Order: sequence, then structure tokens, then C-alpha cells
Amino acid sequence: MGAVDRRSGRDPEFEAFVAGAAGRLLHVAVLLTAEPLSGAPAGAYGGESSGTPAATAAPAARRILAGALARTYAHWERLRGDDPYDHTRQELCAAYARTARRLPPGTGVLARLAPLERLVLVMRVYEGVAEEVTAAQLGLTPERVEAICNRAVATMRAPAPGAAA
Repeated sequence: MGAVDRRSGRDPEFEAFVAGAAGRLLHVAVLLTAEPLSGAPAGAYGGESSGTPAATAAPAARRILAGALARTYAHWERLRGDDPYDHTRQELCAAYARTARRLPPGTGVLARLAPLERLVLVMRVYEGVAEEVTAAQLGLTPERVEAICNRAVATMRAPAPGAAA
């Protein structure tokens, strides 16, 4: 493994990681921000060409994902042997937690949930992160994570307010 010229901004391993993980990480960010991907075709999360609906949809989700990827890139050399996806997801969740109150209310699928409920539900159900790991990353007890997750699931199972009965 040769030296990487950081000035060129190119690290083939990081680029390969982003190419493989960006779509799923963007989906996590979209779920967290509750932004709809209106007009984006199914599977278009990774479409980065300007002007396409997928490239212009979900600006807050794209912004926190870009920040998480930038922080992952800054620590890329220290991540050797660790899971970069896990690190990036942690950065993404931390960025969302820091900015959730400043984000506009979403209209996406998880918009009915409070920010913490959304975060716990995405980590536990969508990402499959263990309860203890989720608790440690969020600074909560495992029992609290379980209670929040159960409440979020119950909220999502209940009919939406104003929905036809």
C-alpha cells in the first residue's frame, strides 16, 4: 500500500467506500430528517448528477451526510481495521442529533415521530444496531432505548391523524 497524496483529494479506498455505502447512508439520513424524496425514482438515492430529482431532493439529509462523510475522510487513516460504515453512521447520527431541532418539520414517512424516537427507530430497526450499542452511542440506558423504540413502533403502527378509518 503506497502513500496517498492528500492534496489531490483522492483516496481510492475512500472513494470505493463512498460509492458502495452512500446510497444506504443517504436513505438513513432521509429517514432521520423525515424529508420526502419527491420525484426521485426508486433506487435513485445515489444519483448525483445535477438537475436530476434525486440530486436536488432532501437537502438537509444530503447536508448532514456530506458532513459525516467529510469527518470520516478526515479520520480515514485512523479507521484502518475498523468498519468505516459504522463510523460514518455514528457521525451521521451525531450530526442529526446536533441539528434536529433546527431542521424544518419533515413530511416523510417518519415525520410523526419526535427526533429522538426517529433516531432510535432508524438505528434499531432499519440499521439493526444492538440495543446496548445504540444506548452507548446516544448516552442512554438500554432500558430507555427499548422504551423509546417501543413507543416509536406503536406510533407508527397507529393510524395517522386525519387518515381515513
